[in-house]
Formats: sequence, structure tokens, C-alpha cells
Amino acid sequence: MKITWWGHATATVELNGVRVLTDPLLADRLGHLRRQVPSVPADAAAIDVAIVSHLHADHLHLPSLRQLREAAPILVPRGAREFVSAHDPALGARVEELAPGETVSVAGIEIAATRAHHDGRRWPTSRHRAPALGFVLRAAGESIWFAGDTGLFGGLDAIGPVDVALVPVGGWGPTLGPHHLDPEQAAQAVRRVGAAHAVPVHYGTYWPMGLRRAAPQLFRARCREPGRRFAAAADGFAAHVVAPGGSVQL
Repeated sequence: MKITWWGHATATVELNGVRVLTDPLLADRLGHLRRQVPSVPADAAAIDVAIVSHLHADHLHLPSLRQLREAAPILVPRGAREFVSAHDPALGARVEELAPGETVSVAGIEIAATRAHHDGRRWPTSRHRAPALGFVLRAAGESIWFAGDTGLFGGLDAIGPVDVALVPVGGWGPTLGPHHLDPEQAAQAVRRVGAAHAVPVHYGTYWPMGLRRAAPQLFRARCREPGRRFAAAADGFAAHVVAPGGSVQL
């Protein structure tokens, strides 16, 4: 199993020769957020399947999904197709919906949708909503849990055991907000799903324009430090902290 983290919640998981891209966000800018690390290379879009955890714009990003290979299926939460089709009918025809507990097989990879504890609306006032998901990928006796965006919740223990957790440990701004994991909570989640290895994601990538210069200490604490804090909280599992664009092979 090889994991390449591109930044935020976007990573390529190579499992049994199949390339799975999580929550594709390939842009250098998203609204008022600017990418703080090198751009994602074009070949990151050459994947076999994409998985999308929920409707938020930093996870379901239509311009990034349009860059993916046309032959690659896009798995989304049940109810998300309506939003995608309303903005891009051709792209909507390529998505496949899953609800928690449902499983599909793509190129020999078993992909199971799991629960997540997170707001499933596109925006706070949006009529478009779908349940936030995590995913468990299994092939050749190996398994990895991609948590998407989530807080701690009672059903976490039922997700495991898995070999590897790809887990969010931060955000993109000065506050984390509800239904997210901070580094210490993320370490709890890894232990609860029984993972032997974990890779922290969803931090250190995007930051509001102008805030880095205005509040450099806040930038370091909220944007740069979550990976180190997660590694310090790792107890009972191995934490593999990589920079955006870096890989770990397990």
C-alpha cells in the first residue's frame, strides 16, 4: 500500500495496483483560501476511482472532478448526485451514490461507505444535503480507512479493525469548528478503529489570504503544527507524517 498526500483531504491510495483519489481538491485557490504548499501535479488526476466524503466545497470540488479521467467512477454520498447534476449534468452521469453500510467493488477493490459525524449540507442554508461519509478500502488482505471529515462518535469502533487510517487532524482557518478532529482527537479515532498505522491529513494546505502575515503565530499553530501534535499523541500505532506531495509505503 502506498499513500501520497497532495494536501488537505486529497491523497492517492495505491492498493493492489489500483489508484484511489480521496476528496479531490486540485486547485491553488478556493474562495478566500490560498494554497500554502506546492501545486498538485497534473498526473495526480490519472486515477482509477475517486471517493468524495461530503458536499462541502473543499471536499466536493467540481472543477477538480472535471480534471479526472473520464473512465474513473466517482463515488459520492447518497443524495449528492442531485447537486452535481444541477451544476454539471455530464459529471452527474459519472457519479455513483453510496449510503453508510453499502459496498461496491471497483477494479478488485472493495469500497465500503461508513458513517461520519459531520454536517452534510453544501452550505449552512443550502437545500442540497447528503450524509457525510468515510470509506474503508480493502484488497489483497489490506485495509485503509479514509475518515473524510468527522468528529468523534459512538459508531467509530464498529468501523475497524483496519490496517491504516487516513485521518483529518486540522482545518483551513483560525478555528476548527464543530464535528472535526483536532490532533489529539484524531489519535483517539485511530485507536478506536484499531489501525496499526496512520497518516494525518486535512491541515497545512489552505489558509485565508492575508491572515498568514497578519497572524503568523496563529498560522504556525493552526496550519503548520497539527501534524507534529498528532505524531506526539500517537500511542499504540505508528504515525507517518509526510509533507504535501510526499509518500509513505506500508
